[in-house]
Amino acid sequence: MNAASSLPNDFPRLPDMDGIQQLIADRLKPRVTAIDLDGEYPQDFLQSLGAIGGFTGVVSPVYGGNGLGLSHTIEVMERTAKVCLSTAFLIWCQTACLRYLQLSDNDAVKSELLADLAGGRLLGGTGLSNTLKASTGIERALLKARRVAGGYAINGNLPWVSNLGQGHYFVTGCPLENDGRLVFFVVDCSQPDFRLQDGAHFTALEGTGTLACQFRDCLISDHRVLAHAEESEAYMAKIKPGMMLAQMGMGLGLISSCIELIDSVSSTQASINQYLDDQADDLLQVLAPAHRETYRLAALLDNDPNAQVMPNVLKVRLAGGELSLRAAQAAMLHQGAKGYLAHSAAQRKLREAYFVAIVTPAIKHLRRELARLNPPTH
Repeated sequence: MNAASSLPNDFPRLPDMDGIQQLIADRLKPRVTAIDLDGEYPQDFLQSLGAIGGFTGVVSPVYGGNGLGLSHTIEVMERTAKVCLSTAFLIWCQTACLRYLQLSDNDAVKSELLADLAGGRLLGGTGLSNTLKASTGIERALLKARRVAGGYAINGNLPWVSNLGQGHYFVTGCPLENDGRLVFFVVDCSQPDFRLQDGAHFTALEGTGTLACQFRDCLISDHRVLAHAEESEAYMAKIKPGMMLAQMGMGLGLISSCIELIDSVSSTQASINQYLDDQADDLLQVLAPAHRETYRLAALLDNDPNAQVMPNVLKVRLAGGELSLRAAQAAMLHQGAKGYLAHSAAQRKLREAYFVAIVTPAIKHLRRELARLNPPTH
């Protein structure tokens, strides 16, 4: 059985993917080990991907987008994650940043940055992990905003934000001092009173430009504000479902590649691997509905960013994290000692699967949010 050819015929396949697939094969696949083990940041691949339209799904044609929506973004990530989850994560960072800008009412910042970010001429990240967790009481807010003439002064530290470097941009949000409501804004990594620092080192995803961020009375001008305090609740509700759903591109690609690893040893090890719990067919049966649901929800959000789909997004995103762990463990067990070699794909995918499970929103965060939506009755 070939896993790739076993996907249902109704799985969406969008136009303009041939060039993207070729770029992945030619420019990314040969560098996966360097990205994973040496922490090489694939900047030239990201810029080349942007140049051929890989980031443009979430941007309207007015600002250089292609109008294909979240479905386009998720498929680009899915194809990339089959080869390198670190790079798929960077695509998520870039396109999440783009979507935050696109869904803002600030036309000035859209005109200034969207086209260059969409085309890969500028690179950007998303620093909303702490914002999301603090807004639901999981952790304390690490940044504070103080209103000053012409903007906000930001103080505090974020321990890690990805896809960063000098000249990059990212979006974050924090509470307004003595108010508590959030302010969302764009940060220029080269601006005064802001500093990037090397942070922790991880067991995987080292090549993702993940750095610590220091704000010391860092001025964010009003023209870089995506949502002021009075706008922030509606803005958060608009960006949050799509931000979470797009992460499924990482999970779907990873799971599919794990199934292929299982297939790759089926002809030589089937007699012994039949005793393992999860076979390729078992995983395909649970991947298929998650895949369909992801693209169904993407279409709904493309049609209406305010669509009431949050419970469904939480459920499918949770399924993506859980199935990533299950598929990666199965691939490792099917590969056996061969998968335990330092350069093997199986052990890398096992480490990558843990990232899908713990990146915000983590499995425990998702389960908490679902429990809050459906509290137990006594």
